[in-house]
Amino acid sequence: MTAVDARPAVLGRTELAQVDALWRAANYLSAGQIYLMANPLLREELRPEHVKPRLLGHWGTSPGLNFVYAHLNRAILTHDLDAMFVTGPGHGGPALLANTWLEGSYTEAWPEVTRDAAGMRELFKQFSFPGGVPSHVAPQVPGSIHEGGELGYSLAHAYGAAFDNPGLVVACVIGDGEAETGPLATSWHANKFLDPVRDGAVLPILHLNGYKIANPTVLSRIAPAELDALLRGYGYEPIYVEGSDPETMHQAMAAALDSAIADLAVIRRRHERPAWPMIVLRSPKGWTGPSVVDGLPVEGTWRAHQVPLAEVRRNPEHLRQLEEWMRSYRPEELFDDHGRPVADVTAMIPAGERRMGANPNANGGILLRPLTLPDTAAHAVAVPSPGATGAEPTRALGRFLRDVFTLNADRANFRLFGPDETASNRLDAVYDVTAKEWQAAIEPVDEHLSPDGRVLEVLSEHLCQGWLEGYLLTGRHGLFNCYEAFVHIVDSMVNQHIKWLRVHRQIPWRRPVASLNYLLTSHVWRQDHNGFSHQDPGFVDHIANKKPKSCGSISRRTPTRSWRWRRTACAAGTT
Repeated sequence: MTAVDARPAVLGRTELAQVDALWRAANYLSAGQIYLMANPLLREELRPEHVKPRLLGHWGTSPGLNFVYAHLNRAILTHDLDAMFVTGPGHGGPALLANTWLEGSYTEAWPEVTRDAAGMRELFKQFSFPGGVPSHVAPQVPGSIHEGGELGYSLAHAYGAAFDNPGLVVACVIGDGEAETGPLATSWHANKFLDPVRDGAVLPILHLNGYKIANPTVLSRIAPAELDALLRGYGYEPIYVEGSDPETMHQAMAAALDSAIADLAVIRRRHERPAWPMIVLRSPKGWTGPSVVDGLPVEGTWRAHQVPLAEVRRNPEHLRQLEEWMRSYRPEELFDDHGRPVADVTAMIPAGERRMGANPNANGGILLRPLTLPDTAAHAVAVPSPGATGAEPTRALGRFLRDVFTLNADRANFRLFGPDETASNRLDAVYDVTAKEWQAAIEPVDEHLSPDGRVLEVLSEHLCQGWLEGYLLTGRHGLFNCYEAFVHIVDSMVNQHIKWLRVHRQIPWRRPVASLNYLLTSHVWRQDHNGFSHQDPGFVDHIANKKPKSCGSISRRTPTRSWRWRRTACAAGTT
């Protein structure tokens, strides 16, 4: 295993103090969001009326996310990175809200939440509060393309964002609970479809804090050698950062990121499948929070998952512990008399679009360029008289998509996604101008495989859907073709995306993104071959039940004697 603990310290005393100050400030703000609605800087003794009447939120994952965010900031400054942050742990909202507020991108998005004491109070009050913001990383959070309320999609979204984005590093924190889901388990294989030169890079950061809401996590409890073999088998070169002592962990994480970024710089210069670097961060759940509450261990256990001190307004001991916990971050060193972050806190924050909350890729509508589309009349099937011509609609669509690829080749902003069915669905004309992306071994018998193809086929509907969503949310276009019965596998993912779009449309600074487009085949009305196994029109019904502003259009072709039924559906970002 590659560990970093024994390497020489890479942070000088000033850098160490600055990254620690940023981490402590984010931890303070994360705890404050869960608990406080007044007295945000603890300038007076904490009283029950300063505490929210209903405590909601998730502390357990927040300090780890804050730790990663602080060190990525330092890496951006050190290496001049163009980096995005994708948050896998489900309810990491306090951490991302804290960090975007500290870097100023949150105030730019929401000017009423100023970067001072008044704004801090508003930041705290709005969190998990009626009319406020959710506890997960919702569209209201600048820099976010991924809402963590439904687990399993972070790594697929990260790879979708990296396709055709050379120079971009997508840092994706994967919670060890999330890592138990089927979509995430499949997403590890996405590195076999990433071109090191043409595409950006994904840096997975597996966060092993040991517990879900009530149980240990699988990957935190298997033997280290077994975990290492698993990750290497997926095609990664793991770098391990493990411990709980802040100074030791700061040095280890800085060294790990420097090592990973150096590896990525080498990888980007060669057209061959590498072992991609990743980081395994093992830190206590609820790190730096209360260690014992009511005589029971909390830090480093499942009890830290949500609200460690649950009776603060009614229990004087809990109130005392909360104040002691929040004062342990030494807020008087982190914020000035007006509540603004001091220089030591902001020293590790990049400027402008280098801030992860202000990266334009995370507001993909800013970068969206319309597709150049071929003339549909040129692809029309000639019908000189009724019934005189036999044709397959999807063959015509395949030729249309071939021309879409050709007309937009210079922009590289369109891809075709599907589970092993491009040719089966009669779209194989696209292979005249592009191939299927493939970074693994290619045998002489294989057809249409290439390390630089623009068609993505993998037998996981979840991964196809996740790639497409990540691609669209960062400002590009795509189409997902699938047998009608099997597209049901992503019903929940599509619903999650539509919920994202519904909120997205209400946010003035969020720019519209391109629509999800589907071609559904092997339909319910024509079953000469597949019989009952391929009959289920429910996906179209699922989409049709959504409001028109979330769903763009559904069209059904009328069949003729020699035409195959094809159904198309669209869940739109723009309508």
